[in-house]
Amino acid sequence: MTTATSPRALEHPARDQIRLEAVLHALADPVRLRIVRDLARERGELSCSYFDLPVTKSTTTHHFRVLREGGVIRQTYRGTAKLNALREGDLEALFPGLLDAVLTAAGAQAVRENTPEPPAV
Repeated sequence: MTTATSPRALEHPARDQIRLEAVLHALADPVRLRIVRDLARERGELSCSYFDLPVTKSTTTHHFRVLREGGVIRQTYRGTAKLNALREGDLEALFPGLLDAVLTAAGAQAVRENTPEPPAV
C-alpha cells in the first residue's frame, strides 16, 4: 500500500497491489455497489455527502474504506470535503471488462426489482 504522508492523506493500494478478491468483495455489498453505480453514472469526483445511503455515518465510512482499500475508488481531500472517484483506468487495465460487466448486471437487476411481476395466469 502507498503510505500516508500526512494525517489528511489516505492510503490506497498501488495498481499492481489491487487483488481481484478485494475488488469482488468490495462490489459484493449492495450499499457499496450503489456507491460505485452512482460514481460511474456521474463520471467524476463526488463528496461523501452526495450519497444518501440507508446506513449510519460510521457504516458509510466503513463502506468507503472497503472500496478504497480494495482499489475500487480513490479518495482525496479537497478542503474539508473528501472526494471519491472510481479507479476505472486501473480496474480496466487489471481486469478488462469487469467493472462494465458488474455495472451492466447491477443495472439489469435494478430494472428487474423495480418492474412489477406480470399477473399469474
